[in-house]
Amino acid sequence: MPDLTTPIALVRPGRIAFGPGTVAEVGRWIRESGCRRTLVVADAFNAGRVGLLEIEGDVTVFGEIKAEPDTADLAAVTRVALEAGAEVVVGFGGGSAMDLAKLAAVLPGSGQVLADVVGVERVRAKRARLVQVPTTAGTGSEAGTRALVTDPVSFAKLAVQSDHMLADLAAIDPALTLSMPAAITAATGVDALTHCVEAFTNKKAHPTIDVYALEGIRLVGKWLPRAIADGQNLEARAGMALASLYGGYCLGPVNTAAGHALAYPLGTRFHVPHGAANAAIFPHVLGFNVPAVPERTAAILEALGLPATTDPIAVRMATHDWCSNLSCTMRLRDFGVAEPDLAIMAAEAHAIRRLLDNNPRDLSVGDIQAIYAAAL
Repeated sequence: MPDLTTPIALVRPGRIAFGPGTVAEVGRWIRESGCRRTLVVADAFNAGRVGLLEIEGDVTVFGEIKAEPDTADLAAVTRVALEAGAEVVVGFGGGSAMDLAKLAAVLPGSGQVLADVVGVERVRAKRARLVQVPTTAGTGSEAGTRALVTDPVSFAKLAVQSDHMLADLAAIDPALTLSMPAAITAATGVDALTHCVEAFTNKKAHPTIDVYALEGIRLVGKWLPRAIADGQNLEARAGMALASLYGGYCLGPVNTAAGHALAYPLGTRFHVPHGAANAAIFPHVLGFNVPAVPERTAAILEALGLPATTDPIAVRMATHDWCSNLSCTMRLRDFGVAEPDLAIMAAEAHAIRRLLDNNPRDLSVGDIQAIYAAAL
C-alpha cells in the first residue's frame, strides 16, 4: 500500500453545509451569488418538494430523473438547461440527479458533447454554478467530480471526471432523508459502505483517504441498522449522511475497484438499483481480496462491529449475513439473473479497467464469472 511519500491531490466543494436545516442554505446562497435563473435537476419525488430549497427568481425544474440515467436522459437535461439559460444548476436527489446536474453545469452551450468529455479532465470549463443537495445517503456524489451515464447500446458506464464539475455548494441536510423507505436506506447505505471499503483496500489507497474510509465504515456499521429500524431517527440519518460524504471523499483521488465493476452490469442489464447491486456483490469481492489485504480486511470487519478474521470464507459469510440482516437481496437470481447471463456479464465487468486496475488482487474473466456464480 502507498505511504505518505506518495503524492495525492484532494478537492472539496467550495462550501459544505452539513446538518439538519442546512437545506435553507441553498436559496440564501443562490440569492447572494446574484444568480436569477436556476435549473433544479430532480427525480419525480423530489421535484414535488423543490419549495424546500426556497429559491427565488426564475426556477425551472427537470423532474424526470430515473435510476441509471442514459445518454437520452442527459440530452433531455442539457436541452432544458440551455433553454432555461441556467446560471446555477441544483442537483436535488440521489446520485443520478447529482451526476446529471454536474454535466448540465458544464455541457450546454460549451460546444462539447458527451463523447468529447468522457475520461479525465476533458471538460473545458464550468458554465453555470453548481449546488448539490443529496436526499439519500449513499453515493457521496455531492462531494465528487465524477459523473456516470449509461450507453444504452453497449450497456457501458461512461465516466466523466473534471474539477469543473465540483460543487460550489453542497448542502447535506439529513432531515431530507427521513422519508427514505427501509429498502432504499439499506441499498444506499451499503453503497456508501462499499465506496469506503473499496478505497481502503485499493491499490491507490493513501493515508489521507484511509482516515475517511475507515471512519465511514465505522459510521455505517453503527448507524445503518438503526436508520433502517427507525427511519425517523435523525441522529442515525445524520450518521449515514456523514458516512456518505466520507465515501464521496474517497472517490476522487482513490476511487472504487472490483466491487463496483462487477455491480455495474447488474444495473445496466437488469436495472438493479446501484446500492442493491453492490450489496449482492460486496461479500464475495471482499472475500476474494483477503489474500492481498488481510490486515485491512480484518480492520473493515472490526469497524463494522464484526469479529475480525482473515479467513476468506469467514469474511464472506460474516458480511453476507450482515447485509442479509439489513434485508438486502443477496441472490442474483432474485434480480432475474440466470446462469447463461454470467459469461457476458463477466466479460463486461472485466473490461472496466478504470476500476479493476485499482483492485488489490487481479481478477480474470473466469474469476469474475465464479464470483457471479457464487452470488447467483
